[in-house]
Parts: sequence; C-alpha cells; structure tokens
Amino acid sequence: MDRSKEYVSQGSKTPGSDFLQLDIGRAPAGGRTDWLADRLRAAIADGTLPVGSRLPAGRVLAAELRVSRGLVTEAYQRLAETGQVEGRGRAGTVVVAAPVTARATRRPPPDRPAGAGSPAPAGPFAPGARGALVDALRTVPCRIDLSPGVPDLTAFPRTAWLQAERRVLAELTPADFGYGNPQGTPALREAVTGWLARGRGIRADPGEVVVVAGVAQALGLLAQVLRADGVRRVAVEDPGSLGARQQLEHGGMEIVPVPVDAGGIDTAALAAGPARAVLLTPAHQFPTGVVLDGERRRELLGWAAAGGIVIEDDYDAEHRYDRAPVPALRALLPEAVCYAGSVSKLLAPALRLGWLLVPPRHLEAVIEAKRYADLGNPVLSQLVLARLMASGELERHLRFVRRRHRARRDAMLRAIAAALPGARVHGAAAGLHLMVTFDGAEFDDTALAAAALELGVKAHPLSWHRLAPGPPGLILGYAAGPVGEIEEGVAAFGTALRGLGRLRRT
Repeated sequence: MDRSKEYVSQGSKTPGSDFLQLDIGRAPAGGRTDWLADRLRAAIADGTLPVGSRLPAGRVLAAELRVSRGLVTEAYQRLAETGQVEGRGRAGTVVVAAPVTARATRRPPPDRPAGAGSPAPAGPFAPGARGALVDALRTVPCRIDLSPGVPDLTAFPRTAWLQAERRVLAELTPADFGYGNPQGTPALREAVTGWLARGRGIRADPGEVVVVAGVAQALGLLAQVLRADGVRRVAVEDPGSLGARQQLEHGGMEIVPVPVDAGGIDTAALAAGPARAVLLTPAHQFPTGVVLDGERRRELLGWAAAGGIVIEDDYDAEHRYDRAPVPALRALLPEAVCYAGSVSKLLAPALRLGWLLVPPRHLEAVIEAKRYADLGNPVLSQLVLARLMASGELERHLRFVRRRHRARRDAMLRAIAAALPGARVHGAAAGLHLMVTFDGAEFDDTALAAAALELGVKAHPLSWHRLAPGPPGLILGYAAGPVGEIEEGVAAFGTALRGLGRLRRT
C-alpha cells in the first residue's frame, strides 16, 4: 500500500466558509436558506457585521458552501426585504441597518500616548549545529527552496497594494507622519477586529488589539510580560516549531515539551506537568497538520479556566482545502487566551505585520513592552493593510492563493508518491507544507536534508522541530514555487535518500 496516499482520509469533506465560520453541515435538512438568513441576521444584530460591511458575492459564498447560488441570493433577499442589507451593483451587497443595541456594543479604541552551488558541510546541517538554524538555512543559496512557512511571494498583490497606498497618502495630513500609537493605528486595529470576526469567529474590541512585528515579536513580548507575572515555564507541542520555541527561550522561558498525537496536544500530560502556560497551533498544528479535537479543546479550556494561560499561534489557519473551518480558541475563552496572528503566511513575511490579543490583565503590560521595544510599527504600512482588509481585497487575495496552493499541494503529493515510496504524508488538508515521515526507517534526517542541499534543494529535517526522539522525516513547503520546481525538488530528495541507502549498505 502506498502510505503517501493516506492524506485522503485526514480531513473532513464538510463544506464551509471562513466568512462567519459558516458550516452548511449544521443547517437542518430542507431549511438551509432559513439557516443562512438567520446566521446573517444574528451577525448584524451582534455587531459582527457592522453597518457598511460587505457580504461576500453570492457566487463566491455559494461555491464555498457548495450550495446553489439561488439559495444564497434568496437569503440575501430576505435581509434586503427587512431593510438590513442593500444591493449596490458592482459595490456588492452592503449592511445598511442594524439594531441600536448592536451599535452600542462597539466601544471606541482608547487614546494612548505616543510615546545554486553546493553548500559547505559545516552549514546548518552539520553535526552539533546550534542556534538560529532556520535563519541560517535561509541564507544558504539553492536552486529550489521547499522550506516550510513561505507563501507564494510572486502572488503578492502589488497593484492593489499600490492603489491602497496612493489613497492612504492622499488622505494623510502632515501630523500623521509623526510618531504613531505604539499599540497600533486605530484604523488597522478596527480592521483586524473585523477580519477576525468574519474569518476566525473572534469578537474583540479594537482597544484589545496590539499591532506587532509578526508572531515572533508577539512571543517575545509575551515572554517578557509573563516572566514579570511569575510565569517561568511554557509548555510547547512536540513536535512543534523550532523558531517559536527559540523565541520563548530567548525571552528567558523554560521549555516543557508535551507530546502531540492525532488529536493534538496531549492535554492530560499538559495538566500533569509543571507549566502554567502553553504555546499551541490548534487550527493547523505545526508541523503535523492535525487539528486540536473537540474533547482536547474542552480539556484545554478547563485547564485554562483553572488558571492556565494559552498562547494561540493561529498559524496559517486561512489556508485550508479539504476540511471545514474550526473556530479559534480565543473565541471560546478570551480571558485566558493570548492570540497571535499575522499576514506573513498570507501576503509576505517582509511586511512584519501581525496582531496580538491578550487577556485584560496583561494588556497594559504588553502595550508598555511594545512601546519600549520599538515605539510601534510603521504607520504607513498599517494604514495600507487596513484599507486592504476593509475593502475586501485581502479576502479576494486569499481566495486566489488558495486555488494556487491547492494545485501545488496536489503536485507535491503526486511527486512524493512517485519519488519517496513508503513515505507517510501528514497534514495535507490545510496549510503551506507537508510533513513526511519514514516510519520504521533508521537514518539521520539531517543527513538526508544535507544530501538534498548538495543537489541544490532546501527543506527542513523533522528532527529540528522535535524534542523527543521519533522517526526520521522532512517538512516540505509547497506554496512558494511552481509545480515543475516542486516535482524536481521532491525527486532530488528521492535521489538523496537512495544515496543514503547505498552508504548504509557499504
């Protein structure tokens, strides 16, 4: 049996949409139109869809839910008949009225003071190599880069970004070019709350959002704040992100590994351990790709409600292909969950733009830490991103790259089946990478990665992201390159693996 094809059964085929976390599987038989209309009314009533919000195009939402376009059109029409939405031609369907109580739920953000040759053997794969291995590998030249965590950078929406930037510049006053609010511009914080409400099910006030330079800075700030609050140990998923772990260690935290299995992190082991905080990637665990299941979620939230602190890295949650969306943990227990996200996996890591939501008791300390770290992110890029979010351009970009990433994922799965027989593939239902394990094999996966790098191809050995022993493996990113490069890169790993086999036999 070709174990590389096990991905087919890993994800639910239930159709769903990131918009309002709609899952058509929850609609009663024969009542889908009523269900959709009711969900839209509720979102308008509670302020998730404030006045001025655009609903997705009917054809887009119908495609995501896999229902007829007429069903969505009928649901929109019912809201139009009650005066809650209005069709505006090419501008789309817009929310035009909501109950007064819904408008009263949105508090204004508080004002805060500004205040391709062969690499040298002694590279990142050398025996005993330590330090920032991921950063070191990025600097090594190669023909084909299959490193995880990089989106399709050729798809960056240059035209939309430039148009938004021109509009922002035309509206700025001279005073706007001064020092900004360290917490982030009100415009971006407002846009982020809308983005998270629509796509991740999180209700937040703009005053709760802190704009950060990516999730890496968010982890550094949290390490500083939690240490000041007496937290010295942080549990991490094992396997889990080496880079995230190193950020916490650099911040002075002691790392406590907790195993991950098919249901996500082992919550029983977490509860039995000494850590008061835990770093998780529950929507798409890095690197295995599993989703934290319902029972584990309940156990985790119970642990957090009893005094634990959850740090939720919503790692590439937007990129899903064969499963319904899952809500963020922050949406379920905001008083105990620190939530971090960014546009690094959606637009580009170079933007260094992300957001951090923390429980109220830590908010002022995080803002203060951000102020002393850098006085805040650059204002202009924040305003441009806010415009892309508010206009719907970012959601259009997400739909575009999803189609491209899906095709590249499928190409990598075919290439693995052809070039790496016996390999087991994990996490194909979502994300920007695949984890491959060679169960029962005995070889050093860093040696495999080093051999492939000599052929001009880069990827991460799985052992980099493990703390406990486990089978050898690879983490292969598929989003950044065209299909031809993916096929050639995976074939190079097949060549390197056969070479290792010959060395072992001799």
